[in-house]
Amino acid sequence: MRVLGIDPGLTRCGMGVVEGDVGRPLRLVDVNVIRTSSQLAVPERLVSIERGIDAWIEEHRPEAVAVERVFARSDVSTVMGTAQASGIAMVCAARRGLPIALHTPSEVKAAVSGNGRADKAQVGMMVTRILRLDAMPKPADAADALALAITHIWRGGAQARIDAAVAAAGGRR
Repeated sequence: MRVLGIDPGLTRCGMGVVEGDVGRPLRLVDVNVIRTSSQLAVPERLVSIERGIDAWIEEHRPEAVAVERVFARSDVSTVMGTAQASGIAMVCAARRGLPIALHTPSEVKAAVSGNGRADKAQVGMMVTRILRLDAMPKPADAADALALAITHIWRGGAQARIDAAVAAAGGRR
């Protein structure tokens, strides 16, 4: 399974592609951050993010897209920008008919580190270890995008198999 993880943000939008299956070693395909200038108008920034995500989907051909679920923070402007970038990510994936999964930050932290309250350094360290990288991906948005992809492979893949089994059994649980 090849998954594009997206850590949405208006200034920095983390993008990470991971390939692998549950129970097998995972492999880093690519990682980067789409950056936009705060000097640009928000619609221009969103177009830049859309173009970047579209290019990544075209280049890497993921089978699924995992996006961080937006949650309320104290800074409303940060939440708005994150939500707008998240919406762009979902539109890009939906336009191509790709499955989209939303994972909360605590779910991602728990999946990669075993601790839903892990800090960014712990998540980065575990992403480095899981993907057998020489160095921690920088900035944190890049590591977070990879963590989203890892989480989806480990949890989303299992959920898809459960859903398929339920459907094959006629919807009984």
